[in-house]
Formats: sequence, C-alpha cells, structure tokens
Amino acid sequence: MPWNLSGTYLESCNCDAVCPCTTSGLTAPADHERCQVTFAFHVDGGDVDGVDVSGRSVVVFVDAPRVMADGGWQVALYVDAAADDGQAEALGRVFSGQAGGPMAALVPLVGELLGVERVPIDYRDDGRRHAVRVADAIDIEIEDQVAPQFGADGPVMGLTGVFHPVSSTLTVARSTRATGTGVYGRSWDFTGGNGHSAPFAWSA
Repeated sequence: MPWNLSGTYLESCNCDAVCPCTTSGLTAPADHERCQVTFAFHVDGGDVDGVDVSGRSVVVFVDAPRVMADGGWQVALYVDAAADDGQAEALGRVFSGQAGGPMAALVPLVGELLGVERVPIDYRDDGRRHAVRVADAIDIEIEDQVAPQFGADGPVMGLTGVFHPVSSTLTVARSTRATGTGVYGRSWDFTGGNGHSAPFAWSA
C-alpha cells in the first residue's frame, strides 16, 4: 500500500562544516576516523498503510566507517514514545527501509542494527535554529548559517544538487549543542560541528 510523509529534519555529525560525506555522495573520507551522525525527523503530516502518523518524530543514529559508501554501518532507531503501537510499527517500517522509499536505498550499507527503542523525543524548529532531545541519550541544537556580510537576517547558506536520502537541497549549519550519552556504548560532544536542516516529502 502506498505511503507518504512530509515534515522537517535536522542532522548533526562529528565532521567539520561542511561534511565531506554530504558533498561527495558518501565517497570522500569523513574528517575523523569514524562518521557518527544523527538524523532527526518530525512528521508534520503522513499516512502509512492507512495509519495517520502526523505529529510524530523519529531519530536515526549511524556509526559508519570513515568512507560511508564502504558500508558496515551500525544503526540505532528511536521512535517517538507518543506514538501508539500502530504508528510505531508503521514508522519503524518506513525508517528502517522495509517499506521502500529513500531509506531503502541505504539498507545495503547497514551492517548491524544496534536496536530499536520507543523513547520521548522533543523536536523543535525556531527560525534558523532546530533542536531535538532523545530521552536522556541525545541532545542537539543546530543553527543554519548566514554569511556575516548579510547580517543576522540574511539568506541562509545552502547546498543544492547533493545526493542525500532526505533532500537534494540542505542548509549549511553548525551545532550549538550536540551531545550523546550512553548511546549503545557511545558518548560524545560534537558541539560546533557540521549540521544540516531541510523540509522533506517522501512517498512510496
């Protein structure tokens, strides 16, 4: 049965801005020995096999080799605790790639599923700032960047024509806060590192 989702997304990783993975179609080495990235999605509107999933959030954490195209990704999936059983199952199928769509193209790169958890997720958009908190595990805020010459109210810098599962057009952003604690044995502080945001519209 067809499905569709639309909403907003943010990304934070341990690369410096701008991430080589994003600008090379996953073929250039990341800035550090491993690529650790969090993708957070808020669904403004969506239907999966007749299940309304509007207003729910999903977060995907990836720990990948320095060249992401090499595969062997370790992935954790966090589903909004506010979702009922039907919504959680539907979102799990979409964001694991089982239901087709953009995430399905990444499935061959995944070597290990670390786990799937239903946890409180607080996702916020506030102008150029975008934030997500995943229980006590992940806390991220990114800010879309504007060239200083244009002032604080100038146009946000962006990337276009990129190979990316969320969108071919992304903002250039930096994290003002990006921490993880006990994420399947991983803890980090990537504050000041690379970020992106974008609206997304998926269907299959």
